[in-house]
Amino acid sequence: MSKPDELLVDVAVMVESGQSNQMSLTVVTGGAVITGRLAPEAVWRQRVSEVLTDSAHLGEFAGTFTASTPKDGPPTHLHFHVARILQGAVGIPETGGMYRVSMEDVSAWTVGDFSYH
Repeated sequence: MSKPDELLVDVAVMVESGQSNQMSLTVVTGGAVITGRLAPEAVWRQRVSEVLTDSAHLGEFAGTFTASTPKDGPPTHLHFHVARILQGAVGIPETGGMYRVSMEDVSAWTVGDFSYH
């Protein structure tokens, strides 16, 4: 979507306002299907920073994710946590990952996530 869907922007605004981190969403972007829960950007950045800090090889990148300033205007990205990229009958990674998706690149979306057991 060269101009993000207003309804999707409204969902992102609610998540960013801290009203909920339980919103499950599935999006199609760049030919990939990503499914999981949305998180406010600050929470997402903090979690990515923690994961990097714990890494023996990637710790030096942790500060990049905590050194951010709030932006004016509506959100431009969706921040997924506990998310998977769907590939056939498999969700990658099985335990869920952290993904940042530009709303401009979302070509379709639905409320809810898909799970494979």
